Amino acid sequence: MLWLVETIGERHAAGLVGLFVGIVFGIAAQQSRFCLRAATVEFARFRMGPSIAVWLLTFSTAMVWTQGAELLGFLDSEEARIMSVAGSYSGAILGGLMFGAGMILTRGCSGRLLVLAATGNLRSVVNGLIFAVFAQMALSGWLAPLRNRLAALWITPDGRNIDLSDVLYLPEWGGLAVGLAVAAYALVLAWHNRIGVKRLFMASGVGFSIALGWIMTSYLAAVSFEPVTIQSATFTGPSADTLMFLLTRNPILKFDIGLIPGVFLGAFIASVVKKEFVFQGFDGPTPMRRGMVGAALMGFGGMLAGGCAIGNGLTGTSILTATSWLALLCMWIGGVVTDALMDQPTARAAHA
Repeated sequence: MLWLVETIGERHAAGLVGLFVGIVFGIAAQQSRFCLRAATVEFARFRMGPSIAVWLLTFSTAMVWTQGAELLGFLDSEEARIMSVAGSYSGAILGGLMFGAGMILTRGCSGRLLVLAATGNLRSVVNGLIFAVFAQMALSGWLAPLRNRLAALWITPDGRNIDLSDVLYLPEWGGLAVGLAVAAYALVLAWHNRIGVKRLFMASGVGFSIALGWIMTSYLAAVSFEPVTIQSATFTGPSADTLMFLLTRNPILKFDIGLIPGVFLGAFIASVVKKEFVFQGFDGPTPMRRGMVGAALMGFGGMLAGGCAIGNGLTGTSILTATSWLALLCMWIGGVVTDALMDQPTARAAHA
């Protein structure tokens, strides 16, 4: 890593690290069909199916690798960006509910949209652009004042986020134990659903990419002269940053900017190699309207919550960030309620 920084500089090294982490994530996510939206739909319909098993294995793998890396001294989560700034409980609740509803309407979370876009899904291209625009509007545009007011309603004390291991008095290995327990249950569920070894391996690869981001940015921060943010995969902020990177002169290259094209490239390569690349469009005006509204909800909600289904649901939870766990819970609730109100009645009528 030191050689890389000395050769190409901190900014380019950070962008290259983001690109590499994104490629790993994109390949694994495309092949495992990892999707929080699919998992919440199964749960809402009282089925502990393959999508839940894949999501739980990814979630637990991210925690096991990340917590293991911290125990071995490869990572100090207290220095991570998400932990070193004040968190917003109100943002996690409201933004999580909005994001959960949006991913049902859009038929995929922000990470899933990016992966599907790389496989030729034009619906995801359109919805992904709307998501990025609304995320940018919530970050520093017209919607920023509203986001700031909602986020300020209830924040964590002392200008920092809350480490759940401190609140719950967990031992140093507590997070690792929780991850291993969830992984064991995920494998049992996978066995009941007859999920193949290859898909399980790729699902664990998505979780591994989260830990990889944490470890590589930690090393980069240790050897860089300029401040480097310790972070891992998320898609709300990086989508907004990538959009502005392409629209402004002399943009700043960083981890976030490398991540988005990395995921796209990884998913594209995987789909082409497996002959799964195929162009798809909207089926009609109603799905298009639903997708656009859902993408807008996810863009604003993800920025309000401090992260998306990946940024909160995998990255933040892997280091036991309190607001990330709260946001993930609210994403599940928002998704389950929206599916019950909007999609289940249609499904029952179709089978009547």
